[in-house]
Amino acid sequence: MSDRPTRDDYVAWRTVTTRWRDDDAYGHLNNATYYELFDTAVNAHLYEETGLDVRSLPQIGVVAETGCRYYRELGFPAPIETGLVVDKVGRSSIVYRIGLFQGDSPEAAAEGRFVHVYVDNTVPERPVAPMPDEIRAVVTRLLSPTAAPPP
Repeated sequence: MSDRPTRDDYVAWRTVTTRWRDDDAYGHLNNATYYELFDTAVNAHLYEETGLDVRSLPQIGVVAETGCRYYRELGFPAPIETGLVVDKVGRSSIVYRIGLFQGDSPEAAAEGRFVHVYVDNTVPERPVAPMPDEIRAVVTRLLSPTAAPPP
């Protein structure tokens, strides 16, 4: 039995295409590209689900922490499916997990952790609480069944 995340661990899905330039000299997805995929999965979901340009809100989410566990290689030319789930919704922060899948495997090839902290859009160094209601409404629908309820 594997300890890798599986497709069942995620709530929202998006398929992204890979590009020739995404591969590194060794023929697999460059490490930096994984982080671009995490950022795209989170922000595209927020844009689509809120119907807003999230950059124009009074509070904006900035990345406070990221991480990645690599389980197997990904690369061009096959598309990648991104699975998204939320582990925690705080007063001014959200903890996301993003699974990356390529092909039919039920197990993730990689999983990212991505933390947004909401700050004043005019003074980005200052965290604010609470986050915008529009964002909270969308991300609470992504909560993992094992996550603690939001405050």
